[in-house]
Amino acid sequence: MSGFDITLKPMRRVEVINGAGGRRRWSADDKARILEETLVSGAAVSEVARRHGLLPQQIFGWRREARRVFDAGSAASPAFVPVIVEPPSSVVPHNSPKPPRRKRAAARSGGGIELELCGVVVRIGPDASPTTIAAVISALKCGS
Repeated sequence: MSGFDITLKPMRRVEVINGAGGRRRWSADDKARILEETLVSGAAVSEVARRHGLLPQQIFGWRREARRVFDAGSAASPAFVPVIVEPPSSVVPHNSPKPPRRKRAAARSGGGIELELCGVVVRIGPDASPTTIAAVISALKCGS
């Protein structure tokens, strides 16, 4: 007998994968559609990910990327609201009734901001921080 002992052992199951391997490419539309599914009230990211054959980490990465693109786009092109300055008028037209206004000390002192939209008056005092002013304007933009 020689020094080599060859014995054949039974083979285990072998899996053959046909088709393209590697990473899948998701279009921007597909990513947006999947992200919209996660933003629905009561939706769980893990369930949406499982349904599309993804890991939840991928969806959170897409959210981070979308937020970064959105923040960069809004910082690059600031949006301004047109301002119309009118002198106070003592004559009120009869066809446009205005809601009664309450005078506040900040508005009378001349140092505040007063916004009127659809009959609603919003007054921001002269000591308001820029963060507060931005939050008020953002809330008004979302509500209109």
